[in-house]
Amino acid sequence: MRVRFTQDYDYKPVPQVTVAYLAGMVKTVKRDCGRRAIEAGKAVDITRQKDEHDGNEVSDRAGA
Repeated sequence: MRVRFTQDYDYKPVPQVTVAYLAGMVKTVKRDCGRRAIEAGKAVDITRQKDEHDGNEVSDRAGA
């Protein structure tokens, strides 16, 4: 999952580990981390959806 952190966020996958993310970072993170950060209001999901088009696709129809 790709997220942009809007505020500093500390992710604790286990009690002995803390991963610090700073506001403004754009990172690919584990889904659990991304979900928790979004629920805490400290990140937004910027994962590109598979059905989004960027306008660079070539049509498979002739003349289209």
